[in-house]
Amino acid sequence: MKTKLVFLTALAVIVSACSSGNGDFDASGTFETTEVIVSSEGSGTILQLDIVEGQKLNANQVVGYIDSTQLYLKREQLKASQRALQNRRPDIAKQLATIEQQLVTAKYERNRIENLVADNAATTKQLDDVNALVLNLEKQLVATKSTLEKTDRGVVAEHEAIEIQIAQLDHQLAKCRITSPIEGQVLVKYAQAGELAIAGKPLYKIGDTDNMVLRAYITGDQISQLKIGQAVKVFADFGKDNEREYEGTVSWISSKSEFTPKTIQTRNERANLVYAVKINVKNDGYLKIGMYGGVRLGS
Repeated sequence: MKTKLVFLTALAVIVSACSSGNGDFDASGTFETTEVIVSSEGSGTILQLDIVEGQKLNANQVVGYIDSTQLYLKREQLKASQRALQNRRPDIAKQLATIEQQLVTAKYERNRIENLVADNAATTKQLDDVNALVLNLEKQLVATKSTLEKTDRGVVAEHEAIEIQIAQLDHQLAKCRITSPIEGQVLVKYAQAGELAIAGKPLYKIGDTDNMVLRAYITGDQISQLKIGQAVKVFADFGKDNEREYEGTVSWISSKSEFTPKTIQTRNERANLVYAVKINVKNDGYLKIGMYGGVRLGS
């Protein structure tokens, strides 16, 4: 019902414009702009929200903060766990050095005994014993190296898992910074410093007031005169016959008509069909949201 009232009001504006002295206007409507409601992405007390209604903001400008103490402490705890893991990581080269040295000594002893056996100065049992020692040390070296490498891989995997958790916390910490998603003007401020914010709570509304859009309505017999990208003349109504002319560009044309019920099929009623259009207009600082404007389709 509310939507129907808005449509009827817009239609009344068109009829009024056509019946008044502004007969050169082909369509009338109101100015609007791209509006974004910025909501909280984090939860906690709002420590700072330095904006006022009417203030101009840059895109990605930081305008406030939400308390992130607990997130920061958890991040520090994870960093400490990472340092502890680093101390648990085995020094494979040093731990294998002792066995490798024993193996070198055993092989040297085997060569010496082989020479003694060749000279009949040692027994074959002595050679068998030293061969067994070499074989045992080689197996011990392989097993120890495998164990140390598994331990090292486990520590590295734990380190990477903690790194992912830290990245998640960094992402949450970034959400505690309140920023402006677009360049524009603060239209409404919904929250204040000291209030509790939860994810999804509206904080403020911002609009791109540098680039306005005139939402107007044209009749069915005018639809063939318009196309996307077409340049048109836009006139802003400042009251008391005070108008300002702007260059506009058609950015959108509705694909369906409004106001007239589908059951009405007479020719006279079909002539009352209207279509919504959007016309982009560069704001020189005078245009305001909700201001009335007219459109001239011809040159």
